[in-house]
Amino acid sequence: MNLPLDVYIAFATLTFLFLLSLDIMSYVRKTNEPDPESGFEPKALVIIPCRGRDLTLRRNLESIKSQKYGNYKVVAVVDSGGDEALKEIRHAGIEPLISDRLVGRASGKMNAILFALRKFKGYRVYVIADSDIEVDGLWLKRLVAPLSDKSIGISTMFPYFDPVGGFWSRVKMVWGFVGESLLESSSSRFGWGGSLAFRRDLVTKRLIQLGTRTDYSISDDICITKAAKERGLGIAYTRLSQPRVNSDDDFARFFEWSNRQTALTLLGYRKNLYYGLVYYSSEIVVLLSGVFLSLLVSPIFLIFFAHPVRSIVRTYRRARRSDPSIALITVIMPFIYLSNLLIANSMSEIQWRGRSYRLK
Repeated sequence: MNLPLDVYIAFATLTFLFLLSLDIMSYVRKTNEPDPESGFEPKALVIIPCRGRDLTLRRNLESIKSQKYGNYKVVAVVDSGGDEALKEIRHAGIEPLISDRLVGRASGKMNAILFALRKFKGYRVYVIADSDIEVDGLWLKRLVAPLSDKSIGISTMFPYFDPVGGFWSRVKMVWGFVGESLLESSSSRFGWGGSLAFRRDLVTKRLIQLGTRTDYSISDDICITKAAKERGLGIAYTRLSQPRVNSDDDFARFFEWSNRQTALTLLGYRKNLYYGLVYYSSEIVVLLSGVFLSLLVSPIFLIFFAHPVRSIVRTYRRARRSDPSIALITVIMPFIYLSNLLIANSMSEIQWRGRSYRLK
C-alpha cells in the first residue's frame, strides 16, 4: 500500500468532483434575457470618455453614433483640447466636451462621467461606452431595454475581444470569457463600465460621493455597481448587446492589461481572489493529475480530462472561430489566471492611459 499516492489520488478525485459539480450547476443556471423589441426607448445620453487613440477608434465612434434608437445623444469627453482623439471624435459627428478639473479624487474616466452627468440632466437613461468598443445598430436598444423593469438598476454586458493580431490577441479573447461567465451568473454579476446603462434615479449624491472616494473612484464599474446594490437594485445581463473590442495585443500589452484588469476586479470584489485561487488551482490539479495518473497508475484517470475538454468545447462556442490554437490556449488559461491573481494581489498601483493610480 502506498499511502502518499492513495492520499493524492483521493485529493485529486475530490477536486475533480468539485469541478464536475460546478460544471453541472452551470448547465442549469438561468440568465435574464431582455426582449430587444420591448419598445422601451427613453431619452438617453451616451457618454464616451476618451483619452488618446484606440485601435479602430473612428470605426468605434461611428458605430456608437449610428444606433437604431428613437431619442438619444452621444457625447465624447476628453481631458484637454490637445487630446489626439478629438480629430476622430469630430470626424464621427460626435459632440466633443473638454471636462473641468478632476472632481475630488476621481480618476480621469470617472471625472469625465461625473462631468457629463452634471452638464446633461434632462435624460431618463445614461449609458457609458468605452472608446475601444465597436457595436451593432441595435446595441443601445438592447442595452437599455431591461431598465423598463424598475427593479433593475444596471444593464450591462462584457465585451468580445476580437483578435485581429497574433497569438496573444487570441489569448486575450479567451481570457475575456471569464468576465462573460461572471455576468451570466446573478451571484457574481457586476456592471462592466465599458457598456453600461442606468436610469436617472441612480444619479444621486451617493453615486457622486463614491465616484470621488480614493478607494472607488479609480473604477466606474465599482462605483455604479455599488450604488445600485446599496439600493437593492438588480443587474441585467444583456447578451444580445455584447460589444466587440478589436485587439492586436502582443505579450507585453496583454500581460500588463490582464494584471491591471485583475487588480481592479480585486479592488471592488475582494472575494474573487479567494474564489479564483481555489478554482484555478483546482483546474491545474485536475489537468496535471489526469496526465500523470493516467500514465503511471491507470487509464481510468483519463476521466479527469472531462473538465478540460468541457472547457475547450465551451470556449469554441464562445470564440466564433475554429482556430486550433484555441484548445491550447484554453488548457493553459488556468495558469495565466492564477498568475494574474497572485501578481494583482501584490500590486500597489496601476498604469492606465498614461496615468498612475494607487490601489487602496
